[in-house]
Amino acid sequence: MQSQWIEQIPSRRERSLRRGDDLTLLAIAAGMAVVHMATNGRYGFHRDELQTLSDALHMDWGFVAYPPFTPFLERVGLALFGPSLVGLRMFSVVAQSAAIFTTGLMARELGGGRVAQAVAALSVALAPLSMFEGTEFQYTTFDYLWWVLIAYFVIRLLKSDDPRWCLAIGAAIGLGFLTKYTMAFYVAGIVGGVVLTRARRLVVSKWFWIGVGLAFLIALPNLIWQVRHDLISLHFLQYIHKRDVGEGRSEGFWRDQFRINSNLATAPLWIAGLICFFRDRQYRLLAWMYLIPLALFAVTKARFYYVGAAYPMLLAMGAVAGERWAIHLRRGWRWAFEAALFAVMALCGMYFAAVIIPWAAGGRLKEFALKNNGDLREEIGWENLVQSVAQIRDGLTAQQKQNLGVVVGNYGEGGAITILGAEYHLPPAIQLTNSGWLRAYPVPPPDTLIVVGWTERQLEEAFIACRVAGHNRNTIGVKNEESEDHPDIYVCGPPKQGWVEFWKTHRRFG
Repeated sequence: MQSQWIEQIPSRRERSLRRGDDLTLLAIAAGMAVVHMATNGRYGFHRDELQTLSDALHMDWGFVAYPPFTPFLERVGLALFGPSLVGLRMFSVVAQSAAIFTTGLMARELGGGRVAQAVAALSVALAPLSMFEGTEFQYTTFDYLWWVLIAYFVIRLLKSDDPRWCLAIGAAIGLGFLTKYTMAFYVAGIVGGVVLTRARRLVVSKWFWIGVGLAFLIALPNLIWQVRHDLISLHFLQYIHKRDVGEGRSEGFWRDQFRINSNLATAPLWIAGLICFFRDRQYRLLAWMYLIPLALFAVTKARFYYVGAAYPMLLAMGAVAGERWAIHLRRGWRWAFEAALFAVMALCGMYFAAVIIPWAAGGRLKEFALKNNGDLREEIGWENLVQSVAQIRDGLTAQQKQNLGVVVGNYGEGGAITILGAEYHLPPAIQLTNSGWLRAYPVPPPDTLIVVGWTERQLEEAFIACRVAGHNRNTIGVKNEESEDHPDIYVCGPPKQGWVEFWKTHRRFG
């Protein structure tokens, strides 16, 4: 036994090689982190970020649109950095870099050398979806990380045959449920894979059930919150899904598996990875961890990116398979193959980086990004909106200012007034959308209202004596939801129905 234990201790050369591999992966992950940290302060907050920040001021075990993990991180970020774009987005940068690094580790555990590890890490770093996850703090960013970590833990479990890895898997699943409810689809893939492969032997292990219990225990506070709030998030998700299908947001599902969820040049790698997982009895579970969620999302007409975090494990295996194939080539041909792969990956990555990452504060590069990236357009104009509302407030009489409220039409406007408006001493927004509705209206309720984001027809039905008082435009003339759909700002009296009845009949999901 002692001689076997000694044989398992890595030699000095092996430790040196591993350190070199680690440094290579760290360099790739850190390189992407530096790019994001240098550019993330370029424009402004995205409307989804503003919702998360607004919710972060009212921490609870759940929110209508998502579980509590992301608002919790941003509550910490607000305490550390205030409303700083770079500071608050740092958590997403760290999460994306960790996913890149972990993908390289997956390739190592699957038997890949330094080239395979680097290819796997770069494949994720240069994938459009992964790049986007480092540009904003969204719950999808942290969900992406949990999926990648679970895949890594499953590989360690299957490789070592040590059921104690079920604890790590269970913890990551629990955190995943506290981040985004689509974790349920990934769990379906894991359960289906366990049933359909030799991994079902793990079910008899006490560690398997301890892992299940750990996942349930971590997710339990949010489950209790949902029960106490009549499963409001389920109603929200049903509404959002119906809206997405009706607006065609689920179209392009299969195309975007190649174009956005992964770097287009790496499609042969992840396809090869899927085939290799299926052919390998030891790791076949991971093939089902991709195929089952993919099929469920396709059948239910989900959005393409819901399965995006499953690609790193396929790319890791595909990189290992490619390395094993290339090693049989002559040295010159092997070098040419590797150089061509890196070059094509880089070219595809550079194009999507120009679309996704806000490299420039002005000029053609900025125009190109804003033209092709709707998410960047939704980062423009929030400061202008807040300034316009503050100017309207300043023009009111002293009596009107004394009991003033700002009613908004969507969560982006709500977050802007609440977070950015603090500098102008604006009252927190009165929000009817998502968790804003749960927080209700202020007591005593205001009798003078500045109303943002409502159409003229909606105003006539809801409020007393409305007049146009200003406009919602951004100074650089970018066309987005705010400037196009509801450009006017109004001053109104209180709701015609009275506040209690108004609140009952005007709940919104968005």
